[in-house]
Amino acid sequence: MKYYIGIDLGGTNIVAAVVDENYQIVTKASTKTNRPRPAEAIADDMAAMAIQAVKDAGLTMEQIEWVGVGTPGIANSETGIIEFSNNLGFENTPMAELIHRHIDKPVYIENDANAAAYGEYVAGAAKGAKNAVCITLGTGVGGGIIIDGKIYAGSNFGGAEIGHTVINMDGPQCSCGRRGCFEVYSSATGLIRMTKEKMEQVKDSKLHDITAERNGKVSARTAFDAMRLGDAAAQEVVDAYIRALAAGITNTINIFQPDVLCVGGGVCNEGDPLLLPMKALVEKEVYTRNSPKNTKIVIAELGNDAGLIGAAFLGAAKK
Repeated sequence: MKYYIGIDLGGTNIVAAVVDENYQIVTKASTKTNRPRPAEAIADDMAAMAIQAVKDAGLTMEQIEWVGVGTPGIANSETGIIEFSNNLGFENTPMAELIHRHIDKPVYIENDANAAAYGEYVAGAAKGAKNAVCITLGTGVGGGIIIDGKIYAGSNFGGAEIGHTVINMDGPQCSCGRRGCFEVYSSATGLIRMTKEKMEQVKDSKLHDITAERNGKVSARTAFDAMRLGDAAAQEVVDAYIRALAAGITNTINIFQPDVLCVGGGVCNEGDPLLLPMKALVEKEVYTRNSPKNTKIVIAELGNDAGLIGAAFLGAAKK
């Protein structure tokens, strides 16, 4: 049996996992990222979690083939340098080298959304596809593209920023500097913003009742929960969210025409009330609507493990 280490470097947590050749996670170890702090200190903890995961698995480092890292930002997979990550405060950070100081194994670096897409491709919802796109609806909208079985990152390793394609040029300001990005509407953050805006407009909506029951917190679930209670204002929020999501997904399909497009993130837990109307809109609007073979839209299967499994198999992706 062969074993690999996958590390998911997040803004909140560092998680390392030992993954076997059958794409099964054997053990995990995690710690807080505790940003902001020097990259060297974060790399030390990444290596420590990897070493701890190997120990907990009852293995030795000699049994490990390589280490793969998924990180936010622009990750140069050829040099092992994180060229820029605004969430972590990294600029031209030689992450592969910093980890290699602790672990004498090949170290591979990739953007975290690309790593998650590769995880779904090798072991999840996109398994068996030749070309796939994975979109994650979280704090932002992450994207990962697989073409002919290879991660596509563009000539400058900044590709697959699907969340920063514009669906409304006069829309709200995005953190990237543009207006009306897909991310502004279709992220969990965007859904929360739209819910709060509707609550300002409609004072007698059940949106207020649900929020009060939850200690005043508006979440990505609030509009869907109020919709299920028959609230008209909540239905308007959900409808607007689904229209925006369908527009962004249709754009993506029109560009790449993948075999499979998988959508992940907590919002997808809403199930059919989200997916069925979204798919219906995409099928109506996609340019290849009359084609006998159209992109299959599926829900991501691996959850938070996608990035770990994808990172663990980055060495295979480079071969």
